Amino acid sequence: MSAQKGLNLTLKIWRQKNNKTKGQFETYKISDVSTDSSFLEMLDMLNENLVNEGQEAIAFDHDCREGICGMCSLYINGRPHGPDTGITTCQLHMRMFKDGETIHIEPWRSAAFPIIKDLVVDRSAFDRVMAAGGFISVNTSGNTLDANAILVPKEDADNAMDAAACIGCGACVATCKNGAASLFVGAKVSQFALLPQGKVEAKRRVLNMVKAMDEEGFGNCSNTGACEVECPKGISLEVIARMNREYFSASVDQG
Repeated sequence: MSAQKGLNLTLKIWRQKNNKTKGQFETYKISDVSTDSSFLEMLDMLNENLVNEGQEAIAFDHDCREGICGMCSLYINGRPHGPDTGITTCQLHMRMFKDGETIHIEPWRSAAFPIIKDLVVDRSAFDRVMAAGGFISVNTSGNTLDANAILVPKEDADNAMDAAACIGCGACVATCKNGAASLFVGAKVSQFALLPQGKVEAKRRVLNMVKAMDEEGFGNCSNTGACEVECPKGISLEVIARMNREYFSASVDQG
């Protein structure tokens, strides 16, 4: 049985030294790419070729390469994380592409995610939104109640876990025509709002996180739904509706 032929591809990749300089697409050729390799392994191959030729390697984010951390966020052929669904870039395999295909690779495009270099963007805006309220304050003096001793309805627990699946990759922002982060913030608000441990600080949390989201320059949600479609963890638009209800309630109580 003959070995499967590798892919010959043309890559149009965004290159940019930093957020102060103008970037542009540059074209690269790569050959004999195994269909079993991941998209990031293909980029590793390209970088090895570039280094061997004395050229500068392409900067791109990655860490776990298991679909957990959300670092490997690339805009591939007009879609966040590429032409598959329910996956991150590191879980995208080259079998999704055809021999001779041209692939366009870009960083996330958002005013709140400035480019650091090439395909790497600064997503620290998410960190600042989380710091504004994405946590619960717990007394760790030794008198804390075992979490399993607090009864939680199964539906609430399931919905909270679904919201907590968000890995903060930013695909929702990248695909949104407004650059909104409502799916991300809604997920973080929801995972606490549904559980008794999060209700004590619920009003302060949603007010502070929405305020931080606006201050970071994210756009407004217009319910297009692209964020839900492209989210690698399938976070539902329901979290945005819950965030809006929580925000309205907190705003009324605040007066």
